Amino acid sequence: MTRDETREQIVGFYRRAWEHADATITELPIDALGHVPWWPRPDVKLFTVMVHVLQDTTRHAGHADILREQLDGRTGVMAEYEEQIDTAARATHWAKIERAAQAAAGDAGHAGLSATRGAVETEP
Repeated sequence: MTRDETREQIVGFYRRAWEHADATITELPIDALGHVPWWPRPDVKLFTVMVHVLQDTTRHAGHADILREQLDGRTGVMAEYEEQIDTAARATHWAKIERAAQAAAGDAGHAGLSATRGAVETEP
């Protein structure tokens, strides 16, 4: 992603990659050979690539969940297993994250969480 890419371009690229992956999985046998030049063992089977993508997806989903927990304080799978949230400490922590985000953006207003905590603000 670059600053110049639009949301539509990024989503379009994702959809094309998704369609290509679906077509590959549909058309090729699970043990079809492939080549991923940047992997330590570049000659691989389709199955290995599929497992790798699944692992990456779960890892990144886990990272996103950690970030969400840091913002909204919700943890666990079910509400009855969650600990009470110290709302004052959560607000202080959220403000610290917001200040860091604004500093990283150069206080230019490019990014940041709105007062509603969740909507991303962008420049007009």
